[in-house]
Amino acid sequence: MSSQPSAPFGIADARRVLGDVFAPWVRDLGLSVESIDFEPPPNASDWQPGAVLRMAFSDRLCRHGGVVCGQALMALADTSMVIAILAAGRGYRPMTTVDQTTHFMRAVSSSDVLADAKVVRLGRTMSFGRVTLLSATDNKPVAMVSSAFAMLPG
Repeated sequence: MSSQPSAPFGIADARRVLGDVFAPWVRDLGLSVESIDFEPPPNASDWQPGAVLRMAFSDRLCRHGGVVCGQALMALADTSMVIAILAAGRGYRPMTTVDQTTHFMRAVSSSDVLADAKVVRLGRTMSFGRVTLLSATDNKPVAMVSSAFAMLPG
């Protein structure tokens, strides 16, 4: 990446990107930005930049039986990783998903879902991350996701 702007990419910026950049059907997921983490705390040894997004529970996101569908969970993971990468890079930059591997651990129903996205490596041409999806009701993992993104010219 070229030089980073001095101002951080904050929650207001992330909300703006959610509203202006993503496809309308992604906005229909009802995502909100809970937090952005772009600066390591003092004495942090294993810290990674990231973001936490929330997908509000809706019957429209459920398959038969009231379980939140995998497609919605994967879109949440992908979107949260984009926001985490933008936070780590401290600004908007176009990118595209190259790979996303999702391991579903358990079903989630009647609960918001939290996506805790962490940037494992922020690169000039490729960036990598991992997302833990959690049921907001009990904070237990629902899925683990690893992903790779191609960083596009600006």
